[in-house]
Amino acid sequence: MGRYLEAKCRICRRIGSKLFLKGPRCYTDKCALSRRPYAPGQHGRMRSKLSNYGLQLREKQKVKRMYGILERQFRRYFEIAQRKKGVTGTLLLQLLERRLDNVVYQSGFATSRNSARQIVRHNWVYVNGKRVNIPSYIVREGDEITFKNSERVKKNLKDFKEMSKKHQVPLWLLVDDEKFTIKVVRLPEREDMPADIKEQMIVELYSK
Repeated sequence: MGRYLEAKCRICRRIGSKLFLKGPRCYTDKCALSRRPYAPGQHGRMRSKLSNYGLQLREKQKVKRMYGILERQFRRYFEIAQRKKGVTGTLLLQLLERRLDNVVYQSGFATSRNSARQIVRHNWVYVNGKRVNIPSYIVREGDEITFKNSERVKKNLKDFKEMSKKHQVPLWLLVDDEKFTIKVVRLPEREDMPADIKEQMIVELYSK
């Protein structure tokens, strides 16, 4: 699968909002968006008015970059959400939030979604006692996530937790920092998800 290999800070500057792709650095004065709050490139300071389509496309790109997924997979999530009963945009965000790599990140045991993806890939994570190394695995209500019983793993998780202390754990997850466990107490609701996402724009874009 293809991956974005260029500077991550350029993404935030292009989008115009923090996506927290570099973990703790995003909370400091070293954040590129805080130092240079304009788009990258020689014409970055120039103001450009986007069309309605351009705004919708940029919103979709923002969400894709935030969760670290590509177009094909993102489109599949949208189609799944569209087939379900309820508000399509909210259901789409709910699926993204329920990804295993995002759950590990939201719990504070990873400094970014990218580092959470590596933790899952390296066979550190167990769901209901079974090892799962697929970052896109969708958790369900009642699932319990644990980690590999290793001193090295526990030390790394403690370090990640310390670095992520400014990150607030959402209410739909119950995290035990001592036992290194995560419990999915309920499915995420709209207020548990990023407030700066305009999911209706994505629905309108795909509905054309």
